[in-house]
Amino acid sequence: MAEPILRVRDLAVGFAAGSGVVPAVRGIDLDVFANEVLGIVGESGSGKSVTALAVTGLLAPNARVSGSIRLGDVEVTTADAETLRAMRGRDVGLVFQDPTTSLNPVLQVGRQVIEGQVAHGLLPAHQARARAVEKLREVDMPDPEGRVTQYPHQFSGGMRQRAVIAMAMAGTPRLIIADEPTTALDVTVQAQVLALLARRQAETGAAVILITHDLGVVAEMAHRVAVMYGGRIVEQGSVGEIFRAPRHPYTAALLQSLPRIDGAAQRLVPIQGQPPSPSRLPSGCSFHPRCGVARGRALCAAEAPKLASVAPGHEAACHFSGEVAEVPASVAAAPAPVTEAAPPLLAIEGLRVEFPLRAGLLRRKVGAVRAVNGVDLVVRPGETLGLVGESGCGKTTTGRAVMGLVRATGGRILFDGADITHLSREKMRAVRRQMQYVFQDPFASLNPVLTAGEVVAEPLRIHGLYDEVGGTARIGQLFEMVGLSPGMVGRYPHEFSGGQKQRIGIARALALAPRLLILDEPVAALDVSIQAQIVNLLQDLQRELGLAYLFIAHDLSVVRQIAGRVAVMYLGRIVEEGPTATLFDSPVHPYTQSLLSAVPVPDPEARGRRRRIVLAGEIPNPARPPSGCTFHPRCFRAAARCAAEVPAFVPYPGLPTHVACHHAGPQGAA
Repeated sequence: MAEPILRVRDLAVGFAAGSGVVPAVRGIDLDVFANEVLGIVGESGSGKSVTALAVTGLLAPNARVSGSIRLGDVEVTTADAETLRAMRGRDVGLVFQDPTTSLNPVLQVGRQVIEGQVAHGLLPAHQARARAVEKLREVDMPDPEGRVTQYPHQFSGGMRQRAVIAMAMAGTPRLIIADEPTTALDVTVQAQVLALLARRQAETGAAVILITHDLGVVAEMAHRVAVMYGGRIVEQGSVGEIFRAPRHPYTAALLQSLPRIDGAAQRLVPIQGQPPSPSRLPSGCSFHPRCGVARGRALCAAEAPKLASVAPGHEAACHFSGEVAEVPASVAAAPAPVTEAAPPLLAIEGLRVEFPLRAGLLRRKVGAVRAVNGVDLVVRPGETLGLVGESGCGKTTTGRAVMGLVRATGGRILFDGADITHLSREKMRAVRRQMQYVFQDPFASLNPVLTAGEVVAEPLRIHGLYDEVGGTARIGQLFEMVGLSPGMVGRYPHEFSGGQKQRIGIARALALAPRLLILDEPVAALDVSIQAQIVNLLQDLQRELGLAYLFIAHDLSVVRQIAGRVAVMYLGRIVEEGPTATLFDSPVHPYTQSLLSAVPVPDPEARGRRRRIVLAGEIPNPARPPSGCTFHPRCFRAAARCAAEVPAFVPYPGLPTHVACHHAGPQGAA
C-alpha cells in the first residue's frame, strides 16, 4: 500500500488551565492517503477541530502536545515556526466553517486567494492577479475578473466559501482539511460547495479530512469514517461498513438520532444526557454513562476499551461491540391531532414587509427591500406549519411581523379571528400572552446576568402574573416540563450546555401558557443528538398542551420530522404549499425540487443514485428582484413567459398542494 500523506500516532493534546491540563485529544492514530476523503464525526467537544489544528501546527500557545504527526517529510510536533509556515503554504489547504472570519475584510479577495503563493515565493508578484482570476474561475465564481478586486462584504456566504476553497487549493496542496465547510450555508449553496470540493479534490488527487456533524455529508463524500467521542476515536472503518453495521454504541446512537428526508417521519431516538466536559471525563469508557449497552456494567466504568479490529478494515473501542445490535427500530411519529374544519388560529393575508433604502446626506429614500411580498399562510390549532427556504427569503421577517417585532407595510395578520396588524404597543403585549417566540441562538437569547429561573419568570413578572400562577412552584413545573431539574433554577446561562439553554428558552416561551409558538431555527445550532432531544420535546409538548407551531427552518430533514404542512418561500413569496408527505414525495415547483434534491442523505448506498439539482447562481438581491417569476434566472424550466409574468398561486391538479409556477410538474418533466 502507498505511504499515507498524513500519519498520526498516539496524538494527545491538552490545554493548560489553572493548576492542571485539560485533555482535548487522548491518544489517537490516523492515516490519510492520496485521493481519499476521511470523514471525522462526533459531537461538539469530541476533539475533531483540535485534531485538525494540531495537524496544521495552529494550536494555541497553552496547548500541550505529545505523540507524532507526520505530514510528508515534516514532523509537525517538533518543527520550528518557519518550517510549519512553509508546510502550510505548500502542502496544506484549510477550509474553515465560517468564511466570514476566514477572510480579511480590508483586503481584496483576489489578493487573499494567492497571498500565500506570493509570500512563499511560489508565484511572481506580476502574475498574481492573473492567477487569482484563474483560481476564482476554477471554483465557478461568477465574473471572476470583476470579483477579484472586490472585498469580502461584497460577496454572499456561498461566494465567500468558494473564495476560501480557491485559497485552500491555490498551491495544489497534498492535504485539504475542511472543518464544517458547509454548516453555515443554505442547503442549495451547500450542494454547490460540496460538488465543487469533490471536483477539485478529484482533479488534484489530494487527501481530504472532512470534519462535520452532518452524517449525510459524510455518506455522500467520504471513503472512510472516524467517529470521535471524549477526545478518542471510538470507531473507524469504511463509510459503507460504518453506516451499514456500526459496532460502537455511540455510532449507532448517532445514526438513530438523525432525522431523515428519505422516508416517513419516525420518532427519533436521542442519546440520553450530554457529552462530557473534557475537564470532567468519566472513568473507564467515557461513553458509558449514556450507553445502552453498558447497562451499569463495572468493566465499562473501570477500564477504557482499546480500539481493536471487529472486521476487516473496521475497528471499534467497546468492551461489548458484539452486543451492539443493529440500529434499534424507531416508531412512527404520531402527529398531533388537527381539526381541518377548525377556524385558523393564525391567518396571514397578503402580508408585505418593506425596509426603506436611504442614501445621501439627508438620508432620502431611494428604494426598498421587499422582504415579504404578499404572503398568505394559515396555522390551525394544534398544527405545525413548516416555513422553509434559503437565507434572505423572508422566513424570519414573516415570523417577526406576526409577533409585532417588525411593522407590516401591507396585508393583515389575524390571530384567533382578530386583526393584530397595527395594534398599539400595550394591546400587542396582551396578544403576546397567546403567542411566543423561540429564537435560533440559545446562547444569545438568554440574559447572562439573570439566573435560569429569573429568565423563565421574566414574562410572568412583565404581565403581573408571577404570584397568581404560583411563583417559584410554577417555575419548577416549567423546568420539569422541558426536561430540566428544578434544582437548576439558580444557575446562570453559562453553566448550561447548548441543548439545555434551548430548553430554558422553550420553558420561557411556555410560561404564559401560549397557544402558538413561533420557532425560528430552534435546533440549527445544536448537535444532532441534542437536536433529537429538542425535536421530541417539541412534539411531546404539542400533544400535551395542544400548541400550534410556526416552524421556521432551513433543515428540511427536521421539517419532515415535525411539520404537518410545509410552505416553501423564495424571495418574499410562497411558491409551493401542501401536506408534508405530499410536498416531500411529489414536489411540483422547480425550486422545491432543487431544495429537496440538495439535502444529503445518510445512506452511502444512495450515492450516485439520487439526481441532484444544483442551482446556478445566488439568490437575487431583494432590493432589485428579477421581473416576472423571481426564480426564473436560476430555474431549469424557465421560458420567456417566466421573465414577463408573475405566476399565480393556484391549486395543482390532482394533488392537495398550491403552487406558483407557469411550468409546475413532477420532477423530470420537461
